[in-house]
Amino acid sequence: MSRWKELPAELHPDIHQLIVRLRKLKDRCGLSTRQLATKTGYSARSWQRYLNGRALPPREAVETMARIGGDDLPRLLVLHEIAAERWAEGRAVSNGAPQSGPATPAHTPTEQQPDGRYLRPLVTAGAVALVLSVSVALVLAVRLADARAELADVRAGTVAATPAIVTESSVPVIYTCRLEQGDGRWYAGLSRTTDAILAYTYMGPEVAEAQCLLRRAGISPGEIDGVFGPKTQRAVERIQTRDGLVVDGVIGPHTWKALREAAPK
Repeated sequence: MSRWKELPAELHPDIHQLIVRLRKLKDRCGLSTRQLATKTGYSARSWQRYLNGRALPPREAVETMARIGGDDLPRLLVLHEIAAERWAEGRAVSNGAPQSGPATPAHTPTEQQPDGRYLRPLVTAGAVALVLSVSVALVLAVRLADARAELADVRAGTVAATPAIVTESSVPVIYTCRLEQGDGRWYAGLSRTTDAILAYTYMGPEVAEAQCLLRRAGISPGEIDGVFGPKTQRAVERIQTRDGLVVDGVIGPHTWKALREAAPK
C-alpha cells in the first residue's frame, strides 16, 4: 500500500473524493507512476500532480484508469464531472473580482415582482453556461500542461516511450499500408505490436497499423493518418461488437488479436 501525502486542505470535498478513489485504484493495480504512464499515455509527472491534488486529471485519464483498475466507469465519470465543476468554480472565484461588496438591497413586502418566475431560470442558465465555459478552458489548460510536462520528461530521459497525444501543432502524416501475413497474423508494415494500449487522441505508427488492419477487415477508419480520431474510434467499436469483445473504443491485446486474425468482410 502506498504512503500517500496529505491532500491540500483547500480542496473541495468532491475533488478530494475523486482523488482518493483514484489513489485506491492505483494501489489496487500495484503500479508505479511510470508504469501508469506507460499504460495510460499520461506522464509520470502528470500522475503525481493528479494524485496529489495539484491538478485535475482529464476525463480520458480517468476513463483509462477505471479500465485498468476494473472500477465502475460510469460512477467514476460522475465523480469526475462533479469534481470538474467544483474545480472550475474554485478557479472562477480565485480569478474573478473580490467577493466582498455591497449586498443587493432586499425587496420590500410592497414591491411587485411579476417576472420573478422567469428571472430564476435565466440566472440558473447563465450560471451553468459560465461553469461550462470555465470547465472547457480548464480542460484545455490541463492538456497543455500535460503536453509540456511530457516533453520535459522525454528530454530528461525519465519516462519510457508512450503513444503520443494529438495537439494543435501535430503535423498530419499519411501512412502506406503494406499488408502481409505471417504466423497466422496480418501485419501492415508499420508496427508489430500485439498489446500496445491505444485510445482516443493517440497518434503514431501503431495507430496507423490499426487503421490499416481495420480497413483490411472491411471497416473504414477514415484516412490512414495515424491519428486516433472519432472515425477510428467508431471503427474500433464496430469490430469489437462484431467479434463479441468489450465495446470501449480502446485498442488493447484482445482487439489487436481480432485485428490481426480477422478475415476480410
